[in-house]
Amino acid sequence: MNALPASLQSWFKTRGWSIHPHQQDMLDRAQDPCLLLIAPTGGGKTLAGFLPTLMELADDPRGGLHTLYVSPLKALAADIKRNLRTPIDEAGLPIRVEDRTGDTSAHVKKRQRADPPHILLTTPESLALLTSYEDAPRMFAGVQRVVVDEIHALAESKRGDQLMLALARLQTMNPGLRRVGLSATVEDPGAIARFLAKHPDPCEIVIADPGPEPDISMLVTEEAPPWSGGGAKYAIPAVLDEVKRHKTTLIFHNTRAQAEIFFHNLWLANEEGLPIGIHHGSLDRGQREKVEAAMVRGDLRAIVCTGSLDLGIDWGDVDLVIQIGAPKNVKRLVQRIGRANHRYNAPSKALLVPANRFEVVECVAALEAVKAHELDGGWRGRGPRDVLCQHILIAACSGPFEADALYAEMSTAGAYADLTRSEFDDCLEFCATGGYALRAYDQWQRLKQLPDGRWQLRDPRSAARIRQNIGTIQDTDTLKVKWRGRGGAPLGEIEEGFAATLTRGDTFLIGGQIVRYEGLRELTVEVTRDAVKKPKIATFMGTKFATSTQLSNRIVRMFQQDDWPDLPHHTRDWLRMQREVSRLPEPGRLLIESFPHDGREQLVAYGFAGRNAMQTLGLLLSKRMEEEGLAPMGFVATDYAVLIWGLDAVIDPAPLFDIAALERGLETWLAGNAVMKRTFRASATIAGLIERQVGGQRKTGRQATMSSDILYDTLLKYDPDHLLMQITREEAMRGLVDFSRIREMAERVEDRIDLVRLDRVTPLAAPLFLEPGRVPVRGQADERLLEEEITRLMETSGLAQVETKPSKPVWRVPY
Repeated sequence: MNALPASLQSWFKTRGWSIHPHQQDMLDRAQDPCLLLIAPTGGGKTLAGFLPTLMELADDPRGGLHTLYVSPLKALAADIKRNLRTPIDEAGLPIRVEDRTGDTSAHVKKRQRADPPHILLTTPESLALLTSYEDAPRMFAGVQRVVVDEIHALAESKRGDQLMLALARLQTMNPGLRRVGLSATVEDPGAIARFLAKHPDPCEIVIADPGPEPDISMLVTEEAPPWSGGGAKYAIPAVLDEVKRHKTTLIFHNTRAQAEIFFHNLWLANEEGLPIGIHHGSLDRGQREKVEAAMVRGDLRAIVCTGSLDLGIDWGDVDLVIQIGAPKNVKRLVQRIGRANHRYNAPSKALLVPANRFEVVECVAALEAVKAHELDGGWRGRGPRDVLCQHILIAACSGPFEADALYAEMSTAGAYADLTRSEFDDCLEFCATGGYALRAYDQWQRLKQLPDGRWQLRDPRSAARIRQNIGTIQDTDTLKVKWRGRGGAPLGEIEEGFAATLTRGDTFLIGGQIVRYEGLRELTVEVTRDAVKKPKIATFMGTKFATSTQLSNRIVRMFQQDDWPDLPHHTRDWLRMQREVSRLPEPGRLLIESFPHDGREQLVAYGFAGRNAMQTLGLLLSKRMEEEGLAPMGFVATDYAVLIWGLDAVIDPAPLFDIAALERGLETWLAGNAVMKRTFRASATIAGLIERQVGGQRKTGRQATMSSDILYDTLLKYDPDHLLMQITREEAMRGLVDFSRIREMAERVEDRIDLVRLDRVTPLAAPLFLEPGRVPVRGQADERLLEEEITRLMETSGLAQVETKPSKPVWRVPY
């Protein structure tokens, strides 16, 4: 058993602490090439990851970089730096710890490359940038360990793919590099271990005692939730009561706009003037840091927030978490619960607040999943090729490379383990010439092959431009918001599209303040204060979560119960009525309801495939109905159902759900749709075809969109099988339209489709009529209604009937 150095043992003793078993396991297995530690929030997993480093450096405090720590968040890296300094300083260890993120000054970054600290805390983007420099082999020559914190969060995105390719580079520079992954919420430890390991080497898993069960329940309110909506305004009195009963409460929301609205309403109801803050990614960094500092000091009683506070930051004395709206994902809920009572063997306390009647069911299903320790999520599949292209350019920035060696190196990253040589060569060809349709343009001639077979940058000066555009995070097109006047303080950012709708005098919310739009000056939105009570709301992009497959399946299983004693009486009565009037959805079957309402025929399909997939299904079913002559007029979708209205009733729904026909319809629709152009723009930016930064200046969203659209239209016409077009199709199918969940639904259901014909709206369908975001379908229905109106006019006037020319149907979806 490895023992801590005397200085660290003394530090533990002065704190009255003893080393936890999983921390000792990490010490004993410090020389293992790959370890994944799964430990509960507050269980000291970050310290467990660093103890071997502290032990080794205490015994041999040599110079140079020893350990890299990689975090998904800049704020988390800064927080770990503060926390890590405590044992180092109090134990008197001669160890330098520094962070390097986008917030680090250029002077410090330059010094770190020349004289790196013992421990460097960074993010995937900053690490990728470091590997692009010619002196990277010297800087990383002595690195012994890399610690990846909150690895589950990185494994779900392209940032994780970028990180694993960067680690493959580091492993080439230093074959003895040891990898450590840390997480509190992993649904499939084996999959995360394979993601972390150098393929095909194994990664051992250390699982800590999970600690006590969380204290989690649904908030009881006097007023029942509304039938639709996501603001949960009805629950504000009950939320304020809970804030008063606790020291510090985190109030989580799924979107930034919802957080702003809730904060505004909460403040209006805060008659006692309790100190309450707001924190989300669109706020100015200075604003966020003020809130963070106040949290650490314990000055705030509540913080309305989004995913910006999801991860393992230790924010002071938080003793309650409130989740507003259904969490949509059990793993995310567990992560957020862990922010409360951030101590080992202290149960986290959390309350769920459903925003509407259906979310009551989803919240109960999520509570049951947490108690059953059933997390959701899944392996993302093969690594995307746009990230691969960016990595090839990063490698070229650091100097000439051999294609065989780089291919072998990339294949050691788990997500790229099955990368074929032809796929790699396609990416290399794209990086070198831009591809068939673009090879005539000098700006995309970026690599050249040397006589010895190695590849290098055609123009060494292009390395600076490539470095400026490294990263996989696709920022929403935003504009800075500042107070009007010289030296006006920054408030944050709003979307370019939202800013375009504003005229002078319009008001909107940002940072919990109502501001008045005064104008646009040098790409900055200038505002003044305003005291109106009902502002416009900034349409912050953020992530629009879809209910996970696992949680959806649990909801459907709940419907099969004889009764629902865990549900509030209003929701229980609602489900009972649905069962009496129609039926409830069943596992392995697809429930279709058909009924007349408001002079139109309505069709409801309960697919439970998540919002993106159900939105896509609405589009495709409308298209299929148009082909069948059923005259659809529009649709609206939620996480669990799609409602389509039109002129004719559906008698046989089975042909509409033919998966091959749906897929053909999707491909036709995608070919020239805005979804594809937006997906192309994102992938082309990651792959290096489109630059967002030029000479240190960021292009506006409009400039980037124009150049992207021109490129897309050119490739679609002259080179439709171009690598970037292939990647775009893959990304659109996997991401925005989520067609895989439609395919999974079709395979699960097969021909087990239950059509229930009724004479009126059903209880389960009723909320759909209140749902915003209705999508009109312009086609046969318009034509038939026009014909009927013309016929009526002709008959009343005594004129002969005229023929009308059929119109081409148009489907517009607000993706």
